[in-house]
Amino acid sequence: MIAPGSYPYATIVMSVILLLGITLFGYLIYRRFLLLRFGSPDPRIDKIKERAKKTLHFALFQKRLPRYPLAGFIHIVIFSGFLILAIRSLTLIGQGFFPKFSLLPLSINFAYSVVTDYTELLVMAICLFAMIRRAIMQPARYMHEEDKVNKKHKAEAYIVLALIVALMGTDISFEGSMIADNGQPSLLYPASSVASFFYAGFSEAMRQTIYLFSYWSHIVILLVFLCYLPLSKHFHVITAIPNVFFSKLNKGSIKPVFWERGDWKKSDNIGASKITDFTWKHIFDFYTCTDCGRCTDNCPASAVGRLLSPRMISIKLRDHAYASFPLSNPFRKVPVKRFLGDIIEEETVWACTTCGACEEECPVFIEYIDKIVDMRRYLVEAAKVPESLHKPLLELQRKGNPYGEMPQKRTDWATSSNSTAVNILNESDQCDLLFFVDSCASFDPRAQDVARSIVTLFQKADLDFGILGKDEVDSGHEVRRMGEEGLFEQLSERNTNAINKRKYRRIVTTDPHAMNCLKNDYHLSHPVVHYSEVLLETLNSGKLKWKGSINGNETYTFHDPCYLGRHNGIYDTPRKIMRAIPGMRMVEMDRSKARSFCCGGGGLYFWHEVATEKERMAVKRVNMAHEAGANVIVTACPFCLINLEEAIKANRNTDQMKVIDLIELVNNLV
Repeated sequence: MIAPGSYPYATIVMSVILLLGITLFGYLIYRRFLLLRFGSPDPRIDKIKERAKKTLHFALFQKRLPRYPLAGFIHIVIFSGFLILAIRSLTLIGQGFFPKFSLLPLSINFAYSVVTDYTELLVMAICLFAMIRRAIMQPARYMHEEDKVNKKHKAEAYIVLALIVALMGTDISFEGSMIADNGQPSLLYPASSVASFFYAGFSEAMRQTIYLFSYWSHIVILLVFLCYLPLSKHFHVITAIPNVFFSKLNKGSIKPVFWERGDWKKSDNIGASKITDFTWKHIFDFYTCTDCGRCTDNCPASAVGRLLSPRMISIKLRDHAYASFPLSNPFRKVPVKRFLGDIIEEETVWACTTCGACEEECPVFIEYIDKIVDMRRYLVEAAKVPESLHKPLLELQRKGNPYGEMPQKRTDWATSSNSTAVNILNESDQCDLLFFVDSCASFDPRAQDVARSIVTLFQKADLDFGILGKDEVDSGHEVRRMGEEGLFEQLSERNTNAINKRKYRRIVTTDPHAMNCLKNDYHLSHPVVHYSEVLLETLNSGKLKWKGSINGNETYTFHDPCYLGRHNGIYDTPRKIMRAIPGMRMVEMDRSKARSFCCGGGGLYFWHEVATEKERMAVKRVNMAHEAGANVIVTACPFCLINLEEAIKANRNTDQMKVIDLIELVNNLV
């Protein structure tokens, strides 16, 4: 056979094709990059080693994909195939200039050609199966209500899969025509050898034509595929690896109103209501969304019927971004059209509990919480806060807590006659552990029981601790995540001043929300820990010892609070404590640890009712515990405790199920 590069003008043809393809691709990338330049600043060039390690694990080794075994296998095969076949495609391009061009030395070229043939056959089969699966099986996560009006994205998937099949097919045809001409089919080349049987009866001239047509078709399809990527949802083929590299490292934190800008209070534009109000990284997220639906499939708000699909937020805003910067008109100015209330409904923005399930599941690390908080900041500034949140926000501003209680009553739980006196620290007093109680444990009767249990256990362990008393106000965790940045700054400043006037070694909290806020939103010089971490230390050191055991037929399960687990990585500590309890019989719910299901409580959501909700999240969570075979749910968050108890009462299964806080469980047995 005459090699493609041996023909007259082959070099010119290849040069023209490459020039056209690369020029068009470069223009498309430039246009996409141009929109990023209009985004707000977002510093992401830090901790390079940590980012590189994360990229290696999650972008190259695809660590999250196997959570959905079948879909994960399909994508891993296709991704691996691209990596393996990249050398092959570059080699074919080089052969358009030099007939004997090869990127690999002869010593490994044979082995690589064998691997290539098997890989192309596997990738082609997987792509055909993926097309059938999308058309017939239709996984539930692709069937969100809003998908009915977003058929365009389904078509994109078929186009890309068809292009990949065509790429594999043309190279197999190219190799098969050569094998047919040589008359040497082999099991080492199953795909190409099968193709050669079809070409064996053709004339030499016809085989040469097939050979050349397959070659040039492969090159053209490769460049068409490359140029199609920035136009479709499959842009993630290019953007996924850098998106993981630039992803957020401190999960529990919330971005400031502005990065690298002065006092935000002097700005006329707060939050995000236009596409260019987002940071460049958050716009880059829109480019990178794979449209896999894992985020929505794991979103508890979506599961109970709230008007929220994280996936559709990315898809809608990506379409809006592309429409705002059309490729056909490169000189169009940045639009000022707002998307809130039109493309993204206000109810969608307020439906999110910021539990982080969507971000935990996303294989390319798209960030939703910061975007939602930025949209809420705009709505707060525009006085478009849900009516149910007006009163608690007003009480927080007036009295420092959402319950509307006077600050002097903040220590009533600790000074009541039926509890042991607690050390209330004055200015300049010192202690080992500064117990930050926060509003829920200070004023809610059920959460007060948890606070008293902490005090009792700390005293049993002879720990040196104290509280701020009336100088403490609400941590502001939910306030900030509701978008009320000004109120958050007031609360955090008051708490920081009070904390800094005491001497301590560590801050301990009962509420994971407070722990997360003090740890990630404040700027404190000392560590902030959850009580479970201190409790495990005291048990391991022998300061607390088991005096009782669990009797009866009770089976326990642990419900992971979102801000203890997903946002701060504390999964094993409470489980180690529970497993150490004599007589403990423990099971895990299907949704546990990083994939835990939010109870729907937390901060101001106690006061916010969502009209579209068909079922309470906490009710679904209680049912999950029942299905796991548990009749006692243990948690380590006052909001989870209260919310799950109310769900049990609402579900009328109080005889079958009960909830207890971890500290209460231990307190009864030491």
